[in-house]
Amino acid sequence: MSTTTDVIPSGLAFISDNMAGASPEIAQAVAAAAAGHTLPYGNAPFTGSVRRRLSEIFERDVDVFPVSTGTAANCLGLAALTPPWGSVLCHPDSHINNDECGAPEFFTHGAKLVTVPGDDSKIDPDALQEAVRRKAGDVHSVQPTVVSISQATESGSVYTLDEIRRLATIAKDAGLRVHMDGARFANALDHLGATPAEMTWKAGIDVLSFGATKNGAMTADAIVSFDPALATELAFRTKRAGQLASKMRFHTAQLDTYLTDGLWLRNARQANTMAARLGDGLKAIPGTEILGSPQANILFCRLPQQATEGLLAEGYTFYHDRWAPGIVRFVTSFSHTLKDIDQLLDAVRRHTR
Repeated sequence: MSTTTDVIPSGLAFISDNMAGASPEIAQAVAAAAAGHTLPYGNAPFTGSVRRRLSEIFERDVDVFPVSTGTAANCLGLAALTPPWGSVLCHPDSHINNDECGAPEFFTHGAKLVTVPGDDSKIDPDALQEAVRRKAGDVHSVQPTVVSISQATESGSVYTLDEIRRLATIAKDAGLRVHMDGARFANALDHLGATPAEMTWKAGIDVLSFGATKNGAMTADAIVSFDPALATELAFRTKRAGQLASKMRFHTAQLDTYLTDGLWLRNARQANTMAARLGDGLKAIPGTEILGSPQANILFCRLPQQATEGLLAEGYTFYHDRWAPGIVRFVTSFSHTLKDIDQLLDAVRRHTR
């Protein structure tokens, strides 16, 4: 049985935006969906509503496959884009490369992840230009078939529209498809001030992993396909992977509410604003150093050891020394407040004197 001690106050919770609970509107929608009876396996009215909302948001008809995790969204989307003898070109820092326990290789039946370097966790176009041609046509080697980009990236940077278009053009000219890991899609969109269409299919994206769980939903993400030819395969792959929930109304009720009245964008804006305030505050504290170019809601920095130890002693939760000694990562969420951020900054100041 859970107790109140299991709950970490938002002001101490900076490991991940996955630590945040659900938006009240979404919790209420799930409770409402629990009443009465409705058709199973995605045939409830919520499912059609989600597809209509996403088609409106993306300015074209899209195919939507709700799933319970971002890993499922990424891996099933990639599986529909590559044969087993293909390769997925991705950044070394990407989530599919570091944090999915071989799931991309499993769901693609053996396609290989091939990393392509670049600054700020973003694929370098010149490096991609070489990678898409490497051993193309050589029967002894996996064949480049998909480029996967993360938007926002795992270090909090965001690809510009021009950068996405350039990478997609390189991929398409070589006959490759393009996948976007959008676990923090709304955060990237808020930073750019772009439209969802501009950041996806208009820039050359074929399949999007549309994240909601990190931004206010409970257990719902989605595969969004801009290619109608993939619909049948994605439907069967989703079922075969155990992701066609019998009571899918609980997934789609979350997504429907998430997309209603701009909730998803308000949540992302709050998380981004809190990260920017934290970054500005840390820059003003002697002995701290911001790493990379954080633009969404993830911030890497270098703190003095006494500051890290002091924060941990006060109950703050965040990743530390996972990437290198002295490096910490703070992630803000829609649930963080100005008070939370200012208290964290005050704690850092106290422990760096």
